[in-house]
Amino acid sequence: MSAPETRILAHDEAAIAEAARLIRAGRIVAMPTETVYGLAADATNGEAVARIYEAKGRPRFNPLIVHVTGVEQAATFARFDEKARALAAQYWPGPLTLVLPLREGAPIASLVTAGLPTIAVRAPAHPAMRALIEAVGRPLAAPSANASGRISPTRAAHVLAGLGGRIPLIVDGGPSAHGLESTIVAATGGGLRLLRPGPIDLGLELDRGGGVEAPGQLQSHYAPAKPVRLGATEAAADEWLIGFGAVAGDASLSPAGDPVEAAACLFARLHEAEAAPPPRIAVAPVPDRGLGAAINDRLRRAAAPRKMGG
Repeated sequence: MSAPETRILAHDEAAIAEAARLIRAGRIVAMPTETVYGLAADATNGEAVARIYEAKGRPRFNPLIVHVTGVEQAATFARFDEKARALAAQYWPGPLTLVLPLREGAPIASLVTAGLPTIAVRAPAHPAMRALIEAVGRPLAAPSANASGRISPTRAAHVLAGLGGRIPLIVDGGPSAHGLESTIVAATGGGLRLLRPGPIDLGLELDRGGGVEAPGQLQSHYAPAKPVRLGATEAAADEWLIGFGAVAGDASLSPAGDPVEAAACLFARLHEAEAAPPPRIAVAPVPDRGLGAAINDRLRRAAAPRKMGG
């Protein structure tokens, strides 16, 4: 079976309309931004976000940057303090990503934040990406549009070389102006912290401590406060079983054995299991290939022994 064709459309109103149609249908498209080309999906649709990981061959679930038109849209799901608002007022739209506290009940797919209580947000300056966000009317998750581990793309041809046949559409907006991923700053209370250097220099020293808060930092992820057993085909008396495929469980990642559906549900199922009465969690086997390898990477981290206390 041949791979589906990846179309390239020059940036114009018709291209944006087609990209918006695909995004609303749960698909992913490659879009130009002023930093690098991004692989965009509806940030409120877990299965659409999972398709980003599937297309990139991303080995594990990094937090993703959510792209918005500005503070008004971002404030519907993220909390801004005075420092964050000042930075946004000065540098948005532009190549600055802010890591902010996630609002309770925010309509953002849990896969976007990798289960973290914070969210990375940026208002891009490129007219194509801004037009797409406005056309879709929803925030868009958009990591770099390259196969995982490969050089970030700054032209449509770079995207086609890495992801041709994996995505339906590339909107060609010419070469990226910066060609470097955005500066990432955490504004989660207290002082500002630089998490990733980029085109905007705020005179901050790189924060090398703490856990993962943004892309490019991944070492570990949210893990339940209960022991997790993997490869389970049935639950012990004291376990809540997360099923997959033929293993039904108390709740399932995907009754159909679909890795895209499983990835979209992963963090929600772990939260559900953590809140359930049984003191232990068991998880059914997931095939360790394609997107399943990313799911298993995340599950192994959730199941790894953890140090208690400080």
